[in-house]
Amino acid sequence: MKTIATLVVLTLSLGTIFAQNSGSAAKKQYTLSGYIKDAASAEELLYVNVWVEPLKSGATSNTYGFYSLTLAPGAYRLTFSYLGYQNISKEINLDRDLELNVEMQADAQTLQEVQISDKKADEAVREVAMSRLDVPIAQVKKLPALLGEPDIIKTIQTLPGVTSAGEGTSSFYVRGGAADQNLVLIDEAPVYDVSHLFGLFSVFNADILKSAELYKGGIPTKYGGRLSSLLEVSTKDGNARQLEAAGSVSTLAAKASLEGPIVKDKASFILAARRSYVDLIMKQIPDLKGTGVQFYDLNGKLNWKINNNNRFFLSAYAGRDIWKFNDDFQMDWGNKTTTFRWNHLFNERLFANTTLVYSDFDYTLQQNDALEGFRWDANQKEYSVKQDFTWFPSPKFTLQFGYQGTYRQFQPGDIRPNGENTIFKPTKLQARYALDQALYVGAEQKVSERLSMQYGVRFSLFQHLGPETIYTYANASDNVNYTITDSTRYKKGQVIASFANPEPRFAARYQLNNSSSLKFSYNRMVQYIHLLSNSTVPIPFNTWSPSSPYLKPQKADQVAIGYFKNLDKNTWEFSAEAYYKASDNITEFADNANIFFNEHIATEFRQGKATSYGLELLLRRNVGDLRGFASYTLSKTDVTIPTVNNGQAFPANYDRRHSFNLSLTYDLSPRWSIGGNFTYATGRPITLPTGKYSFGNYEANLYSGRNGYRLPNFHRLDIAATFDPAKNKGRRWQNTWVFGIYNVYNRQNPFTIYTRTRQDDEGNVIGDGTEKEARLVYLFSVLPYVTWSFKF
Repeated sequence: MKTIATLVVLTLSLGTIFAQNSGSAAKKQYTLSGYIKDAASAEELLYVNVWVEPLKSGATSNTYGFYSLTLAPGAYRLTFSYLGYQNISKEINLDRDLELNVEMQADAQTLQEVQISDKKADEAVREVAMSRLDVPIAQVKKLPALLGEPDIIKTIQTLPGVTSAGEGTSSFYVRGGAADQNLVLIDEAPVYDVSHLFGLFSVFNADILKSAELYKGGIPTKYGGRLSSLLEVSTKDGNARQLEAAGSVSTLAAKASLEGPIVKDKASFILAARRSYVDLIMKQIPDLKGTGVQFYDLNGKLNWKINNNNRFFLSAYAGRDIWKFNDDFQMDWGNKTTTFRWNHLFNERLFANTTLVYSDFDYTLQQNDALEGFRWDANQKEYSVKQDFTWFPSPKFTLQFGYQGTYRQFQPGDIRPNGENTIFKPTKLQARYALDQALYVGAEQKVSERLSMQYGVRFSLFQHLGPETIYTYANASDNVNYTITDSTRYKKGQVIASFANPEPRFAARYQLNNSSSLKFSYNRMVQYIHLLSNSTVPIPFNTWSPSSPYLKPQKADQVAIGYFKNLDKNTWEFSAEAYYKASDNITEFADNANIFFNEHIATEFRQGKATSYGLELLLRRNVGDLRGFASYTLSKTDVTIPTVNNGQAFPANYDRRHSFNLSLTYDLSPRWSIGGNFTYATGRPITLPTGKYSFGNYEANLYSGRNGYRLPNFHRLDIAATFDPAKNKGRRWQNTWVFGIYNVYNRQNPFTIYTRTRQDDEGNVIGDGTEKEARLVYLFSVLPYVTWSFKF
């Protein structure tokens, strides 16, 4: 607690000093500031370009729509530009501090529906940040989707540098990092499992999303805690001017949303709900009575603007999956998050954001049986406070600094009897606790007309806390023959282990000309929490654990260089990025590891090193009737773990050497548009038995080296057509139909492979039963679908 108090006092003191300095500065310069909104809904627009014509310079609005420029007194012409909106020009005479709020109209000639996007036309070339990609929500809705459910995660899996675990999963891997090395935020709250229906769909309801950004590198100093990437998802604030309702019905699920003003232009709300109905269909089938699978999502947000200096947000998410089997067995899992934010302007140059976050991921396994009945509950909770400041001393320099503190609770398992004469006894694994803190400072500086930089450092401190009993092992590297030699009991709040790390970040952009630039970035990331899993198939029933005396923090250093080029008056974007990432303390499990309800899990895992490098190419078109992108990734990821695979390097489970994706939409007319996805990827590595040996009556498989084989290559084509019958008719009621086909040419893409005794077509064993055969498991054949959406 003393550490928290010291860090908070230092951060708030720094903020007060900047506030005083900026407020008492000599009035040789004045500040122009304000908020930029959508004229129809009053929704703040993020990353709008504010251009000051005489200076050939400017600024961009932040994630809350706020901008600030400090200039010498004089007359200026300002241009506000944003993709999909009409440019606005303003003439001002800056002879005092001035507040200028702007409302922008959607450009009906170039964009028939309002498409909130965080990209300026030449943003990819001019921004300092690299390895950052936005996900255009409106375009996602036009692309083909599994069973007609638009999914930003499936779109992210097609971006350069990103791979998936396989068909039908929501896990994604970025630049050679594992799935748990991605920080996924919804309104600043972390989501620990992003999947529905075991990964067929993600937890993100596209109808309520405002923006989604993926950082693969060059991650800002305000973010930390993961090695590989940041996915930042923001939901809509709600229409502050009129009541709106929307919904859709697809082959899989139905959803609805309602938004509108509480006090016009001052307070608004938005509510959204989504539910699958596979279980309702299964109930009508006699043979499936008592068996069903379903998921649901609930999103809500309140937005209250007291004045231009103070604004409050309260957002929440709850989602759950439930799977029942013959009324005998049930699994359910889900996420719950709550975020409270307060935006405050100390003055025209100092912007503050205070955030309180609660996140809870839990799962339950339940067996209904008189003899073997049990209920298993596990969860991970965190409580966070964040204090972020942004200071705008001049158009050429911006400073961000702040503090973040998180208290974590890990409950790996609590099993209780669930039957009259059950064989199970009440058992509860030790809960684990941790305190995770960080101070950060980062700057963006325009050194010259050609050179701009971002630089800073994040200092993180992680403390593994009691109460907990820590065991001492002899021969701990042998997960079968270890022995316990001693134990130490730590009291509540007592520090068991402490880890501190500086995390420097640097990025630079050199403008070659108006349409091209070179970029470089370096960042060190540290991850203090670990997903303990020995499964290559993503499942929600895995255990998270804090860094401890036996589990060191994971670290990664990544460097990247890129060339960015805009073509044909910013109609096309091209980029080429090369990266190298070295990771340390990467966690793998020993062969035949037991992680299921294991009190001594410390004997099961091993830590080592990983190296990843690759080349990423992207060609994207953002405007016009034809939109979309083509991406190609060449990459390699090797892992070296002592005592695993005889200490020799082996490819990671998610290593895919080649990956190509093509995603396009085309507006045939004001009413009809078509879209298509094609994806190709090298098969992922897998470990298979190469033989077997016998010892008496015991038989055991002989395995290849770790991940010594690869599944067949993956490729698939999906198509969709969107029909909007009321488009351009000025009606309040709007509805849209989407018709699509998933896996057009019926490719049997491998989900996994298992081995069995060789059999004929009727299931009879061939020969003496010693021969083995590999069997391919795939999920989907051709799947047609239809979705109807409405809005009024």
